[in-house]
Amino acid sequence: MPFTQKRLITVVAGAAAVAVALTGCGAGTRTTNENSTEVACDYTQPESATTVNVLAYNSSAIDPFTDTMVESCSTGNVTLVHDPIDFGGQVTKTTATLSGDSGTYDILENYGFAIPGQASEDKLVPLNDLFDKYSEKYALDELSESMLSALTYDGQLYALPMQGQMFILAYREDVFDELGLEVPTTFGEMMSAAQAIRDAGTMEYPIALPWLATSDVSTSFQAMMNSLGSDFVDTDGNVTLDTDEARTALGIMTELKQYMDPQVLTFDQPAVQQQMFNGTAAMSIMFSGRMSDLTLEANSEYFDDIAFAAPPKATAEAEYAYNRVSIDGWSIPFNTELDHDMLFEMMASSVGEEASAASVPAAYPARAGMVTDENSPYGTAANESIVSVMPAIVSPILADVSVATTDTLANILLGNISIEDGLAQMQTQGEGVR
Repeated sequence: MPFTQKRLITVVAGAAAVAVALTGCGAGTRTTNENSTEVACDYTQPESATTVNVLAYNSSAIDPFTDTMVESCSTGNVTLVHDPIDFGGQVTKTTATLSGDSGTYDILENYGFAIPGQASEDKLVPLNDLFDKYSEKYALDELSESMLSALTYDGQLYALPMQGQMFILAYREDVFDELGLEVPTTFGEMMSAAQAIRDAGTMEYPIALPWLATSDVSTSFQAMMNSLGSDFVDTDGNVTLDTDEARTALGIMTELKQYMDPQVLTFDQPAVQQQMFNGTAAMSIMFSGRMSDLTLEANSEYFDDIAFAAPPKATAEAEYAYNRVSIDGWSIPFNTELDHDMLFEMMASSVGEEASAASVPAAYPARAGMVTDENSPYGTAANESIVSVMPAIVSPILADVSVATTDTLANILLGNISIEDGLAQMQTQGEGVR
């Protein structure tokens, strides 16, 4: 049965375990993760020594799948190699390895946001036939249909989903309780809570959001527009940045600045985590893959004071939450010289039932129903968040529009240009992406 016809199936607790018989010793990963495991990776061995180069950035949510694959699939003549790299470096290397007829990597960690552009340029191997061939062996019919759809373009699957990340509100429950504050459901309520915290002398800048001027700030703007039912482009690919929804979104972001660290445009997600670790912020919104770190005693004296909720809406009238869902998966680059069947089995083994179960609570695995409030401190918030997001706009130019307009967006928030003039510029810049 083609994957597109399969239903989203809830994983049954206590499903049969995958056999474990692997030689992790000497495998090429340079990271370890307590949420990784050993699984069966039963592909056909090549006749000669073979190195499989894996490109994936390091984070609490990605490492469990990377480490499981590298450790478990490095057997016989085959060694998988994965070097630590941050997100920015991974994006740069992905662009580089896909730019020529020969590449450096054989398996790529990829995202739904990037898939349409790469797929439309034939940079990735279509996976439909491989998915159907190995579906029964790796129980791929238990992967979330919505996550599969997010990695599909023009009817072809281009990445095998490992996990999803959605926005989560993390807040200091002790501060909220002490001041009698309710968990905010809108940004208006969030700013009122921030003012109360400031007035109490608890913190000067209670709100922390990742607004790094070169990337994260665009994701935040897009999430705010999504809450209002709009995006950078519409379903026909028309750029929609000079609109009432964009004005409202930027108006809210401009208001938020007064409750955020003055250096916020230099803050990525790790920097926002640090604000929560240090106790200099009481509220933050980040992707769910950053949440588990907030609950670890080794990271912060406030580890036991942090609670989680679904993200707020832009306004009380907004249909959706301020939210983005990023689906991460494994892709095969078009220019690898290695056997596609072997690479796909490696990828499939890392998203199997046992590997996915081991990834919780660091990750929100692609096998539906695995995250609950019993096995994850932010499980309830994650499940409430993922159903509050606006359905994704699928467009091959969306990522390029985001890149083309980010500098102007940052300049608006820095006060270097008015909202009206900035949106007109962004509209022109977006329309220039074809």
